[in-house]
Amino acid sequence: MNQITDTLLMVRPSHFGFNPQTAENNAFQENDTSLSPEEIQILAMQEFDQFVEVLRNAGIRVIVVQDTDQPIKYDAIFPNNWISTHEDGTIITYPMFAPMRRLERNHSIVTALEQEFGFNKFLPLERLEAENLFLEGTGSLILDRPNRIAYACSSPRTDTIALDEFCKHTGFTKILFHARDSADKEIYHTNVMMALGETFVVVCLDSVKNGQEWAMLRKCFDETQKEVIEISMEQMMAFAGNMLQVKNKEGETYLVMSEQAYRSLQLIQIQAIEKHTSILYSPIYTIEKFGGGSARCMMAEIFSPL
Repeated sequence: MNQITDTLLMVRPSHFGFNPQTAENNAFQENDTSLSPEEIQILAMQEFDQFVEVLRNAGIRVIVVQDTDQPIKYDAIFPNNWISTHEDGTIITYPMFAPMRRLERNHSIVTALEQEFGFNKFLPLERLEAENLFLEGTGSLILDRPNRIAYACSSPRTDTIALDEFCKHTGFTKILFHARDSADKEIYHTNVMMALGETFVVVCLDSVKNGQEWAMLRKCFDETQKEVIEISMEQMMAFAGNMLQVKNKEGETYLVMSEQAYRSLQLIQIQAIEKHTSILYSPIYTIEKFGGGSARCMMAEIFSPL
């Protein structure tokens, strides 16, 4: 099993904006009313297009799907929360906390991926929404694919029962823990405090207050031979945990992050990352501010079974 891929799915937004439904438990979102919805959308599209260009210039394959105009979906730019793909041929769709976000699940995308890449199994976990059980894809789940480990921090968007359902169908072993920000609020997605590469992990261990859980994570990282690169709470709030390692068609690897995340890092941290992989970054300040998500959230990985 590969940990990283050379193919990404990204959704170009039609109505990007601040979503009050997600702001209920996303401490990263800000609603700056000095900008009109039209201005926010224009800035987000510019940032999206520049980000895609940065990825493609590095030789990474990016499949861009234009968001449908209707129904309006403020967070369509973050597809990794509703879909994941797996080398055994499975596509999984996920139960989403915010009702508006459930509209993002696009089965024409699922069908297109099945036809192009040969996916032949479909696991629709969104049935759990009827029980108010949520698991928001690779926002909730940090997957160590070769070692079949699913790291997840508990939150309103990451339910233990839903996590168990995922593990039952996929054969992953769960590592469940709790993480809180500096205001003592639950961190809404695991992927804002942790990014797992092939040989390293970028993680805000300060957010894990329980000593036993902290030790459990360190033990898992040691056993799977991941170098731990720690970030601070302040760096986490600058999206320095929201990164994704990818590769291009030549096999060169990159850790993809936002410009804000990159600028928050200290030189020693950059050097630690660059021992393992190159770095790519792009400015997505509007998307981060109003959406409360960053670079990793914008990229849904395609792990082809072919």
